[in-house]
Amino acid sequence: MLRIDAHQHFWKYHPVRDRWIDERMSVLKKDFLPSDLRPLLEENGIDGCVVVQSDQAKEENAFQLQNAKEYDFIKGVVGWVDFQADDIEDQLTYYKQFDKMKGFRHILQSEPQRDYMLNPAFCNGIRLLEKYHFTYDLLILPDQLNAAQKFVSLFPDQLFVIDHLAKPLIKSKEINPWKKEIRSFSDQENVYCKLSGMITEANWNDWRAADIIPYIDVVVESFGTNRILFGSDWPVCLLAGSYQETLSLVTDYFSSFTRNEQDLFFGGNAIQFYNL
Repeated sequence: MLRIDAHQHFWKYHPVRDRWIDERMSVLKKDFLPSDLRPLLEENGIDGCVVVQSDQAKEENAFQLQNAKEYDFIKGVVGWVDFQADDIEDQLTYYKQFDKMKGFRHILQSEPQRDYMLNPAFCNGIRLLEKYHFTYDLLILPDQLNAAQKFVSLFPDQLFVIDHLAKPLIKSKEINPWKKEIRSFSDQENVYCKLSGMITEANWNDWRAADIIPYIDVVVESFGTNRILFGSDWPVCLLAGSYQETLSLVTDYFSSFTRNEQDLFFGGNAIQFYNL
């Protein structure tokens, strides 16, 4: 079975567009392109990846789709559309022509209105995704989990995946009420979770596996081995470690699981979720 990195990014660094990259993140202030990632995937036995948007613009979609066209190891693209636009169905119809466009994401974590996803106009756009067989990536913070639970319950047949465990406060070792909120998704078979972005929620300079394992435990207990995906969050992971360290964290964790469970986590679930 193919091994898939289900969450990573490419960009040509632009100081204004990428102003979320602050001074603490200077390592990210440069271009990160497919040619940079390919040797890392090859070295670590990863067969392909899913690139996820980092800019909310149609130009971002064009850039990532071109990357996917040029590099076969890019198996899927998660792009961005304006779900509240009057022409949202036209947008989705347009993107359906690209086989590698698999789904979409909105940067909900940065919205001042914390339950932005419940806006009727936003929901009207989300409601169309199932018709076009697109997935939706939930990029949220712990304070948005309750609204996200209400949100996904509105669309029981739509595939959702929570990015980065909803970014629990690993650095400060806070696990409640995040733990309670995450567990509320247990019986929603249409909601998956990416084990990604974990080391960057820990202490960048001094994290240990033991700091992160309790959070992985909660996700595995809540979603089972059929609804979890590996994602490196490269190059953002470089803030706190290497690609190898990011991969080793979960490789070690799942080493005691069955071969089938490992195959699902490291590829099978991503293939099914994103229809790769």
